[in-house]
Amino acid sequence: MLTPIPLPRAPEAAASLLSDALASLAVDGAPVPREAAVAAFRRHLARIQSYVQHAFEHEQLTGLQAARLLGALVDGVVQALFEHTIANTDLNPTDQLSVAATGGYGRGVLAPFSDIDLLFLTEHDPSPETLRVVEYMLYFLWDLGLKVGHATRSIQDCLVEGAKDTTIRTALLDARFLTGDKALFADFHLRFRAACKEAGAAEYIAAKQAERAVRHRRYGDSPFVVEPNVKEGRGGLRDLQTLYWIARYVFDTQTMGELADLGGILTQQEARHGRRAWEFLWTVRFHLHYVAGRAEERLTFDLQPVVGARMGYTRHGRQDGVERFMRHYFLTAREIARLTRILEPAILRSALGPPALEAETDDALLAAGFVLAEGKLMPRSGRDFDSEPIQMLRVLQVARDRGLELHPLTLRSFIQNERRVVQLRGDKQAADIFMDLLCGKEPDRRAGSTSPDGAKWLNIMNETGFLGRYLPDWARIVGQMQFDTYHIFTVDEHTIEAVRVLNTLERGELGTIAPVASELIEHVQSRRSLYLAMLLHDIAKGRGGDHSEIGAEIALEVGPALGLSDEETETVSWLVLHHLLLSATAFKRDIDDPKTILDLAETIQSPERLRLLLILTVADMRAVSSKVWNGWKATLLRELYARVAEVLEGGLATPERDVRAARAKQAVAALLTDWTPEEVEHFTSLGYAGYWLSFDPETHARHARLILDSERRKSPLTVDTQPLPARAVTEVTVYTADHSGLFSQISGALAVAGASIVDARIHTMTNGMALDTFWIQDAAGGTFDAPHKLARLSVLIEQTLSGRLRLDREIQRVSKILVGRRMQAIHVPPRVVIDNHASNTHTVVEVNGRDRPGLLHDLTAAISEQGLQIGSAHVTTYGVRAVDVFYVKDVFGMKVENERKLRQLRDALLHALTSGDEAVAPPVPTPRKIKRAAAG
Repeated sequence: MLTPIPLPRAPEAAASLLSDALASLAVDGAPVPREAAVAAFRRHLARIQSYVQHAFEHEQLTGLQAARLLGALVDGVVQALFEHTIANTDLNPTDQLSVAATGGYGRGVLAPFSDIDLLFLTEHDPSPETLRVVEYMLYFLWDLGLKVGHATRSIQDCLVEGAKDTTIRTALLDARFLTGDKALFADFHLRFRAACKEAGAAEYIAAKQAERAVRHRRYGDSPFVVEPNVKEGRGGLRDLQTLYWIARYVFDTQTMGELADLGGILTQQEARHGRRAWEFLWTVRFHLHYVAGRAEERLTFDLQPVVGARMGYTRHGRQDGVERFMRHYFLTAREIARLTRILEPAILRSALGPPALEAETDDALLAAGFVLAEGKLMPRSGRDFDSEPIQMLRVLQVARDRGLELHPLTLRSFIQNERRVVQLRGDKQAADIFMDLLCGKEPDRRAGSTSPDGAKWLNIMNETGFLGRYLPDWARIVGQMQFDTYHIFTVDEHTIEAVRVLNTLERGELGTIAPVASELIEHVQSRRSLYLAMLLHDIAKGRGGDHSEIGAEIALEVGPALGLSDEETETVSWLVLHHLLLSATAFKRDIDDPKTILDLAETIQSPERLRLLLILTVADMRAVSSKVWNGWKATLLRELYARVAEVLEGGLATPERDVRAARAKQAVAALLTDWTPEEVEHFTSLGYAGYWLSFDPETHARHARLILDSERRKSPLTVDTQPLPARAVTEVTVYTADHSGLFSQISGALAVAGASIVDARIHTMTNGMALDTFWIQDAAGGTFDAPHKLARLSVLIEQTLSGRLRLDREIQRVSKILVGRRMQAIHVPPRVVIDNHASNTHTVVEVNGRDRPGLLHDLTAAISEQGLQIGSAHVTTYGVRAVDVFYVKDVFGMKVENERKLRQLRDALLHALTSGDEAVAPPVPTPRKIKRAAAG
């Protein structure tokens, strides 16, 4: 940034400095040369920008004040340029010419790197001389480095084009006189306002609502997306501007305060909320522009901690400063969404008159306290939410049962009476209706059915503030984000999305994606417990400690308050406590290990609980983001469910290892019908018991043919790739002479090939050969199946094992390409957990750290260097967090129980986690206390 140069605070005084500078360049009254004039303007513009940035960043100004100051200072530049064009060139417009600001600039606010929009207004079609003046000014502004949007129109053109195009009409609505013929602009303004009044407000408001709906679909229908667009996203500046445009069109008001002064449209408190949101977002936007050095409108992960620190958000308790900042942002976005629901219906009613009550409202509806207005449901006069708070729940129930929409005035009343909701706590009738709305009607799997639809009503209750008032613990997770790339929603929005997934499971819409859960949900006996557990599963996020344990305690209080029996409440609490159990086991443990299955069955104990837990797990995962759920994870969960279910039903899922191994050998022998008995005997003698328990008979048969072919060819290395689209993975099998570090080398080669390893099995055969199996995906989480990629993968493995490929250098090159700056901003503390109780035969090592290409190679190399053997590896990623679990033994085939060896192993893995991670997060400035000037 340039060193701040003294500049008068008053914009008109600053403009006089530019005029003086231009005058000093004139010699003997001769015109100022264009190059000299451009240089003078450029210096002045740099002073303006430097001055505003210095004032803003040293906390003399809020973002809104800075935007207004910058806009006013740029006004002076445009005015001086117009005067210079007329006085110092041979150009002179032959028509009346007025220059006006439009768009955001027309509203008198300007962000540091935003465009300036200009309207060159004439009384009639502009003459060639006038067009030359416009051209001179535009090229001059472009030479200054400004981005300029422009239009040259007569008054009649403005009226005609504005009538045809809502975007043009909106731009003209914002028009503000800058320089030139003031009377001409005044004439335009009068005629334009008259044209707007004649056209009526209904069509314009409908067009702006449709435009907003399209924008929300593009940038996210929720205000709680974790990388929000400050300008265009829902609850952003554009939503406030839309309210401003509608109010300006109808009332010709400029501010929230003017709207409140009209009476009946907006209360003074609501106007204050709107101004506070406007100022906060402008401050965020200014920081965004200055940090990014460009017109950046998206609060990405790498920018969030920087902006939060610049705005003074520090760590409080267990909550990081960036999480506090983003929660403030999300609550502000929700406030704007609520303000839209309050203000828009009031403006419509004022512009179009009160809603027409429909004569066909039936007696039952009237008796319930509701009427139909414009086909939509609203409270009857005398039965409003203020006097009867329970009507807020009843109106949702009636709307659901009758398939009606809520009138906008109903939602407005919801928001304005949210404080009355506390009266419903402990009310049995309110609890019954709430649970009925949450669980929805009984499932109906007929085509086109919309039942159940509990998420729809939860969303309304959350956005209007009802839910946070009714369940105080819910208020603590509203707008609560987790600073990672795994979750794409805030905690409250994720929870409602999880309920929505339950709804779709019950309606049978996920039969092909989650067939087991879709079938099981038809047979659950504890439906109310399932839905309430889903609502409460993350209720304790952000409190520190284990959110599952704290959430289970909360469930014991909430269950009885909502009318659940002791048995139902205990089930809810158990589900919340264990809601991560199945996913943690499926993705981090060896499910072929009998102890894993028996330990899980001992914890779950009940087939009904197992069904509920699987459904809860599927819904929770699918609600995190569309990328989290894939065929491979579905396969692991399905296999885990089947094995635990068999144990709970008394089946023989875990007989003695030798018996199970013998059965596996018999099964593969039955498939090798074209083999001689000697060939079958040779193959079945190669594998130890662990190998026979790790694969199905078809895979064993494939391995048999691969080994036989390799032995006949006397090949030192055989690589086989088998895409498995149904499981969204490709199986890579490597058969070669075993040696220390083999697994690490192959992992490195796969990383260089661009493959992501999701699971692995390592087996040493009785003949000293290694049969290592890897399940891999591409970067998008799909099957790694492109023929040219598979061919390159095989070549890379061969080059690595022969020593012709320098893995470290290649992995480093791939890392620089794939690790982006946004991901670097997420801090993932390295962590190593060693467990000698999870398996009877292996030491289980769990490693947590930042994911990067080659991480598995580095970790397995560290394990091999400690003289340990890897039996299996299980790899899971949560955004940028990698959780890799290894089942290891020492050189004697025993668990590692020596404390010194365990300490050395932990240190080696921690070193591997940190030494190879070259992705350093951008520096975050030290937060500082904010001392803001009063809002201008």
